[in-house]
Amino acid sequence: MKNLSSVLAAIIICLFFFESCKKESFITSQDARVATSADSLKFDTVFTATGSITKSFKIFNNNDQKLLLSKIKLGGGINSPYKMNVNGVAAPELNNIEIASNDSIYVFVTITVNPTAANLPFILSDSISIKYNGRTRFVQLEAFGQNAIYIRNGIIPGNVTFFNSLPYVILGGLQVVSSGSLTINAGTRIYCHADAPILIDGTLICNGTKSQPIIFAGDRLDDPYSTYPAAWPGIYFRTTSKNNLLQFTSVKNAYQAVVVFNPSVNANPKLVMKQSIIDNAFDAALLCSNTNVVAENCLLSNSGRNVHIEKGGTYTFTNCTMPAYSNNFVLHKKPSVFLSDADAASQTAPLSVVLRNCIIYGDAGFVDSDIQTSKTGSSFIVNVDRCLYRAAADPANTVFTQSIKNIDPSFDSVDVSHQFYNFRITKNATAPGINKGTATPLLKDLDDNNRNVGLPDIGAYEKQ
Repeated sequence: MKNLSSVLAAIIICLFFFESCKKESFITSQDARVATSADSLKFDTVFTATGSITKSFKIFNNNDQKLLLSKIKLGGGINSPYKMNVNGVAAPELNNIEIASNDSIYVFVTITVNPTAANLPFILSDSISIKYNGRTRFVQLEAFGQNAIYIRNGIIPGNVTFFNSLPYVILGGLQVVSSGSLTINAGTRIYCHADAPILIDGTLICNGTKSQPIIFAGDRLDDPYSTYPAAWPGIYFRTTSKNNLLQFTSVKNAYQAVVVFNPSVNANPKLVMKQSIIDNAFDAALLCSNTNVVAENCLLSNSGRNVHIEKGGTYTFTNCTMPAYSNNFVLHKKPSVFLSDADAASQTAPLSVVLRNCIIYGDAGFVDSDIQTSKTGSSFIVNVDRCLYRAAADPANTVFTQSIKNIDPSFDSVDVSHQFYNFRITKNATAPGINKGTATPLLKDLDDNNRNVGLPDIGAYEKQ
């Protein structure tokens, strides 16, 4: 019995020491349970003067053994606008941090902002990476930069006006509900984050002027991001939307810049665009489905598709320029203008399109015709009146009236390598579209210059 008691005592002692050694050793499994108290830190304070703010999160070791974090790193390093402090140690990068079993450590993050710095981005983004046992977790950091009005997941339920005193920065999206109306005054700038579509279920009125246009663009204004397409989703005019106006409005660098769905809910066009520019959209500048749009003196340029119309509707384009040239970001692989009475599901609706005094022209690298049509149903009307266009063969089911085919329009400047485009007509008096349009009620061009006495020029710009 005495020997048995000694053996049992020895076993208990061994088990005790084994468990003690186990607790003193580090867990090395990739299945180690590690958590953070937050996946992101958002510094939503809007500074009006230089100031700083500090937030924190915790890293939890939810295991019965110690955990060794091989690295905690601030992504932007010493150049980051953020500063990091881990358990009292301030550094952009720390290695071999121990966390006791079932314990945690604090990570403090501070940002200092000078909101009057003109070169400061609107959104200051970074991340902290946490590496352990061959795995990595991230905590995202986001703060407001220069002075602006910041709107996160905005809802406009009534009549609201945006003024031009400060730019607006949209995060997460902005929705004008069916009973709401958003009026945007001349000179207002609206910058949208990558996750921020503008959804119009009510009414959008953009009252820009030549000297004070309204600008919609992505919120990355630093090079090279300021010229990237698909920087933000775009503006979507949805089923219940009505009486929308874009006047002297520029929509740049979106994925689908302006999208218009479904018929008007009243007798007016769902969208009227006047003297506006839609440029550098990755997928489409103007994407329409079974709706009603009027465009006058507009430039729709250098997008994956400048104008794409499907499932019918009623459309009038007067003195618009629709050029398409491939560059490093958007290839001209699809026609500048595509007109169809059917959608991808072969649903059809009557189509009526008038293209009057328009330039529809691009490079010939991938597309042999810059205007193409597709007819499925029985009601299909496309009139091309005094336009200048490029096409290997005229599209079917289309009526052409005194139009100019396959002659270069003599744009002032197309410099693809430097992404510089001036789609005004050269001062060369022999440019093919000069005085070749048909008379319309439009007295001004896209530059708000007078249309000459007599016949107007073809395109959005009148040669001066």
